[in-house]
Amino acid sequence: MENLPSPMFLSGDALGMAIKPDTKLQMVAVDDIGRVGARAFTDAAKLNGREIEIAGDEVTMPQAAAVLRKSLGRDIQFVEYPLTSVREQSEDLALMLEWFERVGYGADIAALDAEFGPITRLEDWAAKTLSA
Repeated sequence: MENLPSPMFLSGDALGMAIKPDTKLQMVAVDDIGRVGARAFTDAAKLNGREIEIAGDEVTMPQAAAVLRKSLGRDIQFVEYPLTSVREQSEDLALMLEWFERVGYGADIAALDAEFGPITRLEDWAAKTLSA
């Protein structure tokens, strides 16, 4: 979630990314990564050897733009960039974006909430982090 307001994605009134407007992207707040990661130490016997995919929300980029618009109090629209432009700068980033389109993350958000307590939703994160 912390990546969204960075200059890599948010420039003026444009939230830009080379992914289709209807592609849902799972995302997670840094605080939740730390909280769930800390449990690997405090509850090591139970969590040892597990791979835990973490996400707190799953939204499209137009939905993310609407959340940012509300929290920042200014007009923000999603802009889909051509993947070829990304590929010119970074083949690795282009491959990751293609993976988002084909496969994407698969965290079970409801199960994470049940096991670790509520994982932060984008709207809650933005209200806490971005609102003046």
